[in-house]
Amino acid sequence: MAKSKHPKTNAVRLLEAAGIGFDTVPYEVDEEHLDAGHVAEQLGEDINCVFKTLVLRGERTGLFVCVIPGNREVDLKKAAAVAGDKKAEMIAVKELLPLTGYIRGGCSPIGMKKPLRTFFHNTATDFDAIYVSAGVRGLQIKIAPETLIDFVGASTADLTQ
Repeated sequence: MAKSKHPKTNAVRLLEAAGIGFDTVPYEVDEEHLDAGHVAEQLGEDINCVFKTLVLRGERTGLFVCVIPGNREVDLKKAAAVAGDKKAEMIAVKELLPLTGYIRGGCSPIGMKKPLRTFFHNTATDFDAIYVSAGVRGLQIKIAPETLIDFVGASTADLTQ
């Protein structure tokens, strides 16, 4: 059997070690436009199946992750409620790397420094495949949503405005 040709990010290593099928898809990074819209455009994909990974802090429950479609905004009240809290806020960008091991524009729901409770927007399962960051800018993972949700131990909910 031929050896995999996926670039070796932590997220890729973890998926390969688990024997999970996926593809890596490179795209050109634009430092001025790190948003999911740019990624979807580069991939030639529907923005609704390109998901962004956001890290939030619940008032009482601590850190958790929301993975939502690239063209949507997280609803902080809905996210807090799903996490079992009354209030939640996005963490500061400067906290992202120390807390997750990832930078803005390259945050993956797979392989953070510590496992965090993770919630995917309920539309993720509407697609045969979704895209999430592979853990670096310029590389996405294309994967079956149910497979990814199971792998990271996530659940689905309405998380957006």
